[in-house]
Amino acid sequence: MTAAPTTDGVLVDRYGRVARDLRVSLTDKCNLRCTYCMPAEGLPWLSGPQLLTDDEIIRLIRVAVHRLGVTEVRFTGGEPLIRPGLVGIVSAVAALRPRPRISLTTNGIGLARLAPALRAAGLDRVNVSLDTVDRTRFAELTRRDRLDDVLAGLAGAAAAGLTPVKVNAVLMRGVNDDEAPTLLRFALAHGYELRFIEQMPLDAQHGWDRSRMVTADQILANLRAEFDLSTDPAERGASPAETWLVDGGPARVGVIASVTRPFCGDCDRTRLTADGQVRACLFATEESDLRGALRAGVDDAELARRWRTAMWGKRAGHGIDDPAFLQPARPMSAIGG
Repeated sequence: MTAAPTTDGVLVDRYGRVARDLRVSLTDKCNLRCTYCMPAEGLPWLSGPQLLTDDEIIRLIRVAVHRLGVTEVRFTGGEPLIRPGLVGIVSAVAALRPRPRISLTTNGIGLARLAPALRAAGLDRVNVSLDTVDRTRFAELTRRDRLDDVLAGLAGAAAAGLTPVKVNAVLMRGVNDDEAPTLLRFALAHGYELRFIEQMPLDAQHGWDRSRMVTADQILANLRAEFDLSTDPAERGASPAETWLVDGGPARVGVIASVTRPFCGDCDRTRLTADGQVRACLFATEESDLRGALRAGVDDAELARRWRTAMWGKRAGHGIDDPAFLQPARPMSAIGG
């Protein structure tokens, strides 16, 4: 691999893509056990010393914002709401200048209680995962009877001003693939923005089967049976979601078709795991360690240099359609979305 350029202030790869959107996983733990993500017994979690401390997370985000041109920070997990220092981390990031836009992806459990404090700390908005509004199905999918908590979390986020509140839904064949119109009606009724996400090969069990995946075309066909969808005139940019106006707008629905309509050429994301590893791609099979460098006492300039080197090696695409594709060893819960 050729060396990364020495230019400060940007995270660029060999293909000219610039990473300005940082996804930060705060924990690999989760309080749900979604069947497409992890086994019922959970996973071997990272130990305390392996995790970045709050101060280490804040320092690395500061490096990304001040030295590498990051303008958006998204906190993920696992489930980020179970990180004890979450509110303080958000507050510290909101105090950075220039101030990045700050969002959070969550399963919604506990959000009703935390939403006001997170908003006061500087969180701008949330994405909440919700694959079904049927109580029995929710319990089967997540192995927990917590639908009411998620619905309360959504309402609490909206009331606190964490808008637009976006709902992320994964459809699975023979499980909830009939719920696309139901989920959209639910989102429209509450003023949420719905995003369907094609199921990706990031499960801990490595049981993903493309033939059982509900594709973007199938999702749209199901929606068009009940709604009029028209092309969204807004520029998509680097957004992973392709969006459509619902019944003429202004409401929108989106589909993130990572598998069948990959958007790798416009990707602007860089990822930091809860144990301090940089991932250039969600599907990367290699990582670059910043935790070790940070704890060895290197300065911010060296951390930035290592981060730039990690991103310079980003591949052109995720390669899911390549016969040689290898699923990452880490599942989504340990990578961060």
